[in-house]
Amino acid sequence: MARVKMYTSAYCPFCHRAKALLQARGVNELDEVFVDGQPELRAQMAQITGRTSVPQIFIGETHVGGCDDLHALDRQNGLEPLLQA
Repeated sequence: MARVKMYTSAYCPFCHRAKALLQARGVNELDEVFVDGQPELRAQMAQITGRTSVPQIFIGETHVGGCDDLHALDRQNGLEPLLQA
């Protein structure tokens, strides 16, 4: 299974929703980078992704985007193959 990294916040409902979908698709290990109170990490995330909102999800080297992007990818049957790559 591909490595999954998610820039996240402890109190973000979209982060929790994204994490639940990933777990439902068999992701047991998630590299979570909490940006709460970490302006340098949020700046790093923004530089890498071009976005400032969380979550920002990477599957392998692919930037999936946020929660809505992850769910859209799943609806299009693209999440499972990406996870299995």
